[in-house]
Amino acid sequence: MSTVPVPAPVRLSGPLLQDDPARVYRELRRDHGAVVPVLLDGDVPAWLVLGYRELHQITGDPVLFSRDSDLWSQWADIPDDWPLLPMIGRKQPSILYTVGARHRERAGMLTAALEAVDPSELRAHAEKFADELIDAICPKGAADLIADFAMLLPVRVLARLYGVADEDGPAMVTALNDMIDGRERALAGQSHLFTSMTSLVASRRAEPADDVVSRMLADTSGFGDEEIVQDLMVMMAAGHQPTADWIGNSLRLMLTDSRFAASLFGGRNSIAEAMNEVLWEDTPTQNVAGRWASRDTRLGGRAIRAGDMLLLGLQGANSDPQVRTDQSALTGGNGAHFSFGHGEHRCPFPAQEIAEVIARTGIEVVLDRLPDIDLAVSAESLARRPSPWLRGLTELPVTFTPTPALGGPYA
Repeated sequence: MSTVPVPAPVRLSGPLLQDDPARVYRELRRDHGAVVPVLLDGDVPAWLVLGYRELHQITGDPVLFSRDSDLWSQWADIPDDWPLLPMIGRKQPSILYTVGARHRERAGMLTAALEAVDPSELRAHAEKFADELIDAICPKGAADLIADFAMLLPVRVLARLYGVADEDGPAMVTALNDMIDGRERALAGQSHLFTSMTSLVASRRAEPADDVVSRMLADTSGFGDEEIVQDLMVMMAAGHQPTADWIGNSLRLMLTDSRFAASLFGGRNSIAEAMNEVLWEDTPTQNVAGRWASRDTRLGGRAIRAGDMLLLGLQGANSDPQVRTDQSALTGGNGAHFSFGHGEHRCPFPAQEIAEVIARTGIEVVLDRLPDIDLAVSAESLARRPSPWLRGLTELPVTFTPTPALGGPYA
């Protein structure tokens, strides 16, 4: 196979993907093919993989395209204050960077801890926390559904499942956002989350309870407290922000697309369809770092060197014209998207189910409690966060008829 000449790399930072990522991915694919040379903050080189088949190849071959970040050839040039360190990981003993048999044992431990979450209790937590959040805004007749609802619901439910005190939720939201956005406060956010999870593990080690953390600590596979802390950081980050953006992006779609108008008056099938369409067309997790080539190889006509980092372009692959020949919106339960990853490092199925219950329950509560909800601004004015990793709204201002609150705080 001949190697395609490498054009000038694209800077994958700033507002590049903020306004119209679909257009950007089309142009990148047109100009560079399925594997795009990019530069991260500080002119750090990497490859962005946009091809569906190429992404399937990477995620299906964990030996050639490893999750072991120690393989990266650029570490000597990475400063200690690089803002993307929380997203890349260096010698972190978390499940994200564990490979082989040990990774499979670790994934089994996490899956078992999450599978034991009672579905009815999960939904009850999500519904009651959602009601409490709506209680705070329903008398006002106007709200920002991102700041006032979507950004608060997932972390409150996860905190209850994991054993975190409810009052620690707001600071954790701020820390998670700072860490994931990969900007100047990323390392501070990571530090806060680490401190919080370390305290939680120590508390549950001393006094176990019926929660996810206690079940992780009770596992007999021999994982230390530091490993558990790192895994909790991953689970909290992966469980909160993408779920918050899933809620926000789905509500945006339902409020701006006439196909989903019926759901605003009590329909339920449209909620599931809107949520699934978001996973195809507007997925919260746009790009993921990463995989590292364990030896020289070729991918999509590119010469990939040992130690190169490859970024998983999940949204780019979802919209690959070679598999989306009609470019239609894929609703109706088609789950062949990459929004939860693929292969042995994909998001565990119980975690996917928890995220879906939180998101769907939250949307149902919004539509039940605020039945005449409407956008307070034009759809064109809605803005996204300037992140190449996660795609979510900065705000979703709405208006509705004021109604009285249902009750007091959820205890």
